[in-house]
Amino acid sequence: MKRAILVKRDDPRSDEETNVRQMLELGELANSAGYTVVAEMTQARHPDRKYQIGRGKVDELAELVQGHDAEKIIFYNQLSTTQIYNISETCSCEVIDKFQLILEIFATRATTSRSKLQVELARLEYELPKARTIVSLLKKEERPGFMGLGGYEDSYEQDIKGRISRIKNELKNMEKDSNSLRKHRQSMGFTLVTLAGYTNAGKSTLFNALVEEDVKVKDMLFTTLVPTTRSMKVVGRDVLLTDTVGFIEDLPHWMVDAFRSTLNEIFLADVVLLTVDSSEPLESIRNKLLVCHETMWDQLQEVSIVTVFNKVDQLTKDELDERILSLGYLAPNPVAVSAKTDFGLDALKEELRKHLPKWERASVLLPMNEESMSMVSWLYDRAVIHSIKYSDSIELDLEAMSRIVGKVNDFISKQKKVD
Repeated sequence: MKRAILVKRDDPRSDEETNVRQMLELGELANSAGYTVVAEMTQARHPDRKYQIGRGKVDELAELVQGHDAEKIIFYNQLSTTQIYNISETCSCEVIDKFQLILEIFATRATTSRSKLQVELARLEYELPKARTIVSLLKKEERPGFMGLGGYEDSYEQDIKGRISRIKNELKNMEKDSNSLRKHRQSMGFTLVTLAGYTNAGKSTLFNALVEEDVKVKDMLFTTLVPTTRSMKVVGRDVLLTDTVGFIEDLPHWMVDAFRSTLNEIFLADVVLLTVDSSEPLESIRNKLLVCHETMWDQLQEVSIVTVFNKVDQLTKDELDERILSLGYLAPNPVAVSAKTDFGLDALKEELRKHLPKWERASVLLPMNEESMSMVSWLYDRAVIHSIKYSDSIELDLEAMSRIVGKVNDFISKQKKVD
């Protein structure tokens, strides 16, 4: 594993608890990317234009790199291209920031064409504002003028813009296919439910428990990059459950935009299961819920949210009650579960059932013939059949989307005309 040093500039007005939490998260990200953290450095100050941290701290950092034989310096703070260049020149070591680290993780986890394109788009969106500075630093010995530096800058920037445009078009076409598939699923009578939440909240473990499968689960950030969808029954109703990429604090707009088609799995759901790790300290849960709501809020005003307090096997009842009470305004429709032990899964399904789109209850009488038997088979795939009686006719008590009930009534009308 590569040896890395973590660095964070703390805002002088920030509180210590936030600073500690953010540094811990950076460490988790580094571990997820395959780095061994050999040292950490923090400094409370306003940002330095040339180095982000103070020049004296950079010299100390250079000594740390040499003393620990570090291969990479990872900053929590977003760095400018000039800052990366200046620090790497002083420390003789590769320098990246948190967002480049996330891109590294995403690149290793991307397995489908869509996810690979999304990672590349995010990388290019990150690089575009820095394009001119990158070329300037690479060619700093040259001077601007006719056929000089300006040509390099414009060409590099235009290449990036062209590639971004091509990737966005490819992703749009893929999104059209995904939307068509989503509409087809809904037409089949499926309701779309999505697992969302801060990364490492236990979404994949919960997904496995609900659909009784074994999707890859590891104690690291961003194990789910490609959404996984499986069917499940919720009190007789067919539901498609999707596990999605986790949120993280301070994700910049360019990264959210790059993964827009993945996030659409959340935005276009009928119900969202907002999952939190209830074993964490109260303030940490509060901050992570805020991040989730900030990421989803504009798109989810009409969607029902059920908050899943996961990992309750690690809490006392009093601790759990305190969390649910304190977080009420951020945690609508709370349900306590332990995906690891299966505790609370039936209660979760009962709560989820309350928020599924309303279906219509109907009693219908079909003529006894071959076409009606085909209709019954079709309904078993798209509706809840509460009872069925066979005699000279077929009597059904069913519950389904109003559109499905309408098709049954149309079928009955056509049968009467035939008779």
